[in-house]
Amino acid sequence: MDAKKSTGFKLSVMTLAIMNVTAVVSLRGLPAEAVYGPSSAFYYLFAAIVFLIPTALVAAELAAMFSDKQGGVFRWVGEAFGPRTGFLAIWLQWIESTIWYPTVLTFGAVSIAFIGMNEPHDMTLASNKVFTLVVVLAIYWVATFISLRGLDWVGKISKWGGMIGTIIPAALLIILGGIYIATGGHNNMDMSQGFFPDLTKLDNLVLASGIFLFYAGMEMMGIHVMEVKDPGRNYPRAIIIGSLITVCIFVLGTFSLGFIIPAKDINLTQSLLIGFDNYFKYLHMSWASPVIAIALMFGVLAGVLTWVAGPSKGIFAVGKAGYLPPFFQKTNRNGVQRNILLLQGGLVTLLSLLFVVMPSVQSFYQILSQLTVLLYLIMYMLMFAAAIVLRYKMKDLNRPFRLGKGNGLMWLLGGLGFCGALLAFVLSFIPPGQIAVGSNTVWFSVLIIGCLVVVVAPFIIYAMRKPSWKDPQAAAEFAPFHWEAQSNAAATAAKAQPAAKNSKTTK
Repeated sequence: MDAKKSTGFKLSVMTLAIMNVTAVVSLRGLPAEAVYGPSSAFYYLFAAIVFLIPTALVAAELAAMFSDKQGGVFRWVGEAFGPRTGFLAIWLQWIESTIWYPTVLTFGAVSIAFIGMNEPHDMTLASNKVFTLVVVLAIYWVATFISLRGLDWVGKISKWGGMIGTIIPAALLIILGGIYIATGGHNNMDMSQGFFPDLTKLDNLVLASGIFLFYAGMEMMGIHVMEVKDPGRNYPRAIIIGSLITVCIFVLGTFSLGFIIPAKDINLTQSLLIGFDNYFKYLHMSWASPVIAIALMFGVLAGVLTWVAGPSKGIFAVGKAGYLPPFFQKTNRNGVQRNILLLQGGLVTLLSLLFVVMPSVQSFYQILSQLTVLLYLIMYMLMFAAAIVLRYKMKDLNRPFRLGKGNGLMWLLGGLGFCGALLAFVLSFIPPGQIAVGSNTVWFSVLIIGCLVVVVAPFIIYAMRKPSWKDPQAAAEFAPFHWEAQSNAAATAAKAQPAAKNSKTTK
């Protein structure tokens, strides 16, 4: 989350582009967009233009501005709107990832269910609430306990997990789709829908708004802006190349699922595995289905292991500067933020119990995904607004990476990103027309109450903070905000003036 000053090593444009792809691409959301047929390409491109590219470029400027200071999004938003709002931003980034775990682990549970060779049995097992709940909780808590022991080896798992569980399956799915159509396979996608969707049906746009979460996380790539040679020229090139590759994977992967599965039969949690199964049957390679299921499961597990301790480190660092009670600043002997991880695990467990009230695994998956989208989008709106405000509040600060010479490009990209995030935020409240989510009352209650509770909580914590919450060592390492630095400098100067006068009088 914190950018670092440039070292001697420089990333090439293609290396950074591939890092962008690895950080953003996930296959678990493809079925949600396959129901739109050819118009899914419109949604992917639209979200890339109004959200993905603005996020990456705006975050790069912010990361470069504060490359020598801790805090990440807390620093960015806090410098613009004050520490209270900055704390809200870092809180949302952490809590969003906490709510995200049950959804990604639900996909992992489905992958485990499809390791068998009997598709009807696998589909029944994947739809079983008890099986999914047990697998989600078991994997998450195993990952948490591993995190508590220290994760020096997680980097390797993340690298191989991303390659084996995401990049290779994505390429394979696209190749299989191409072979299927080229050899005369029946195209199940309704091509009559066309590229442009019917934007008058708002309920059909809800699943499309989830595309914004597909692209979430690109702001993390801003930490590498100072590791690129000639960042003003090469960083945008890497972002554009990475974005194009990402969009191609999503569009072609979604089309590949649509070719083999009719829209009416698409299931958010199972269709990716069913799609692979159908392609392998078509090519008389059914033996490969369990292999791809294991690969996808490995990708999920690697991602969860990487993220379990990741976002919590950001709020842990901010907490030690006096924003969280001492209880949440405790670490174990390995220096891992023990109590925050345990609290995170408790929240994941409670959220997973929503299986009991939701009508299906699919509806549980969808409502938690929507809540995740809503919370993350609030954080993004704060980030875009902060970037514009800082052009005026800190106009003289050195910007090693700057969007344009004046403020016009920042207004364009920051405004585009803010409006895109706001549009997706509004659409995310509308129940999807394609999926049975049970009672609309439950749907709206979970989303509205969930957002209110999550947003209000950090303000309550901030209002209750005490001087005793500060860890003296951590507070000393945590650089003050620009107005605090100016105030301290003014106070020092004021103290120095009487001393200077006394010195002259003495002489």
